[in-house]
Amino acid sequence: MITLDERLRDEAVELLQRLVRNRCVNDGTPGSGNETRSAEDIRDYLSVPGGPDMDLLAPLPNRGSLVLRLDGTDPDAPSLCLIGHTDVVPVNPSTWSRDPFGGEVVDGEMWGRGAVDMLNLTASMAVAVRHLLSEGFRPRGTLVYVAVADEEAGGQYGAEWLVDHHYDLVGASYVVTESGGLSRPGPDGPKLLIATGEKGLSWGKLTVKGTPGHGSMPFGGDNALIKAAEVIGRLAAYQPPARVSDTWRQMVELLDVPVEARAGLIDPGRVDETCGALSDARTAAFAHACTHLTMSPNVVHGGEKTNIIPDTVDIDVDIRTLAGQNRTDVEHCLAEALGDLWPTVSWSPYRESEASESHLATPLGDSITRVGRAYRPGASLVPWTTTGGTDARFFRARGSVAYGFGLFSDELSLDDFNTRFHGNDERVDIASVGLSTHMWADLVRDFLG
Repeated sequence: MITLDERLRDEAVELLQRLVRNRCVNDGTPGSGNETRSAEDIRDYLSVPGGPDMDLLAPLPNRGSLVLRLDGTDPDAPSLCLIGHTDVVPVNPSTWSRDPFGGEVVDGEMWGRGAVDMLNLTASMAVAVRHLLSEGFRPRGTLVYVAVADEEAGGQYGAEWLVDHHYDLVGASYVVTESGGLSRPGPDGPKLLIATGEKGLSWGKLTVKGTPGHGSMPFGGDNALIKAAEVIGRLAAYQPPARVSDTWRQMVELLDVPVEARAGLIDPGRVDETCGALSDARTAAFAHACTHLTMSPNVVHGGEKTNIIPDTVDIDVDIRTLAGQNRTDVEHCLAEALGDLWPTVSWSPYRESEASESHLATPLGDSITRVGRAYRPGASLVPWTTTGGTDARFFRARGSVAYGFGLFSDELSLDDFNTRFHGNDERVDIASVGLSTHMWADLVRDFLG
C-alpha cells in the first residue's frame, strides 16, 4: 500500500484554495475570465532553482495560459502533456450553502466553484510537477504542464489558440486532462473510469422573426416571442433516435442501476423508456446524454420595450453530437424537431467540433493501469465518453492520444461527480486532492522516467 505524503496534499489544497479565490469566472465574453491571475500564481509556485523557463501566453489581455516544458533526454521518447484549465463557470451565490469563492475546508471537503471542474486537478498537477522539479527529475521523454484559459467557453482563447499558434510549446504525443479517475467496484476487482472520448458540440443561434407593432393591440399580431416559445417547446419535446456504442456498453456495467435496467440502457429501442423509468434523475440524464444527440435551448434574447411587439428573438442552443454526427445531422434533427416552423427560422452555428476518441490500448493506457493498481490493487480501466467538452479534442485533432483522468477517493460517487460540474455547492474531498497529486508524480515517473 502506498504511503501518501500529507505535505503534498496540503500544498495542493492550498494552491487549489488560491485558484478558487482568484474568481476566474468565464461567462463566454472575451473580457471575462481574467485567468492571468491564476497563471501568474502557478508560475510563481513552479519557479524553483534550476527549473525550466515558463511562458505566459495570451491572445487577449488578462486571458493568459501558462506553459512549462521540461525537455526530455531522448528526443525519440514519447512526450506527455498534463493540461488543466483555470477558468470556472458563473455561479449564483444565493443558491449555495457557502461562499462559492471562499475556498473553505469543512469536514474534509474543499468548497468552491471549480473544486471539481477542474481546479483540483490543475492544482494537483502543478504540485506534482514542482515536486519532480525540486528533486531534480529528468524525464526521458518531454514533460509539458499547461494551466490553460477559456476551457469553459470552448477554448477559443485557450487550448485551441495555443494548439494553433504555439504547438511547438504545448504539443505532445500523449495528453491527460479532466473527467476520469473515479473508482467503482466490479465483479473481478475495482474499475477506474478513464475518459477516452467526448461528444461533439454545435453551439448555435436560432433567430425567430416577427413583425413589430404596438403592445396594446396584440390580436392577430406576428409576435416573434410567442413563436420563439413554440420553437423552444418543440426542441424540448424532440427525441432523436438512440445510439449505443461499445464504450457505452462498458459504462453501463458500472452504473448504480437495477440489473434489469442495464439491459434496457444498451438496447436502442428501449433506452428512452428505461431512462424514464429510472428513479435517479441524475443517472437518467447522464444515460440519455450518452446515447442521444441532445438539444438544450439555454439563452433567449428578444424584445426592446414592454409596449412593443418584438420582431426578432434569438435562442442560443447547446447541441451535443454523438460519434459520426456532423452539421448535416444537426440540421436534420432541427428540421425534424421544428417541423413547419423550420423554414421560418434561421440557424447560425458559431462553435462546432465533432466527437473525438482515443483508443485505450496505448503505452499511456498501460502506464495509467500500472499506476492505478498501486492505489487500487487489481484495478482495470473502463473507458467512458464525457457528455461535455474538454480541451482534449484539440490535441486529438493533431494526432495526440488524449485521456481524462485523475484519482478520486471512494467518497466521491459518480452521481456526485456528474452533478457537481457546474452545480450548486461544488466541492471536493481533500483526500481526492492528495491522491491525484501523488498519482500525477507516479505517472510521470512511470511513463517518462
